Amino acid sequence: MRIVVRGKRWKTFSLRFLRDFEFMTQSKYLPILSIFAFLIFWFGLAVFLQSRLFPSPKIVARVLWQQCESGELPYHLGVTLLRLVVSFTISMLLGCGIGIALGRSEKLNAFFDNWLIIFLNIPALVTIILCYVWFGLNESAAILAVILNKVPNVIVTLREGTRALDKELLNMAKCYQFSRMKTLRHVILPQLHPFLMSATRSGLALIWKIILMVELLGRSNGMGYQLHLFFQWFDIASILAYTVAFVSVIQALEFWMLKPLDNRALKWR
Repeated sequence: MRIVVRGKRWKTFSLRFLRDFEFMTQSKYLPILSIFAFLIFWFGLAVFLQSRLFPSPKIVARVLWQQCESGELPYHLGVTLLRLVVSFTISMLLGCGIGIALGRSEKLNAFFDNWLIIFLNIPALVTIILCYVWFGLNESAAILAVILNKVPNVIVTLREGTRALDKELLNMAKCYQFSRMKTLRHVILPQLHPFLMSATRSGLALIWKIILMVELLGRSNGMGYQLHLFFQWFDIASILAYTVAFVSVIQALEFWMLKPLDNRALKWR
């Protein structure tokens, strides 16, 4: 009798576990599950290594809280984010405009194609050093260095997107005598949306890395400057704490701004 009861309990527990597991593995919960799996892996590896050079998530979280309480992290994070917003906005505006122009004109593209190849292959470090040497260790030189490294990537992405535009839709817009602004808004931009989002996401990932290098080489504030100090002190916990803070902000931008814009733009599908 006890065996039967235990068997029923085990069967009920198994069915409940499978139901809960199926619920948790739904697509909308997989990102959260992935983060927990990463934290568990990180914690297990830290426990296994038992090294000061590989702190556990608990130590990093404590350092992150201390840096936030002192005000150091919010200040330097804000400075870096301000540089990111300014350089990203200018890079996207310039890159989109030039990319669309090159995609629409074969002559312009043939003339400037070699320029693009040159700028795409110049290392970011070289551009940063040259900007600081030519214009001084100031904010304008820092922003210019970031823009020069990002604009060519945006141009190439939007140029290829413009080349892929449906010519029949453009001819239809001409037949209905659409204005240039109306053609851009209702015909060109909807087709360029995937390329714009690709340039935006890759731009955020690229620009913040370049900004950190810019701050490390020639600024006295920002995340890159702080990471340089932590490197000199071999303070791995603080390096990871600052990294987690910045990645969390970028993930929040992706979740609260980019994804809603993406869903809204593709709502017609």
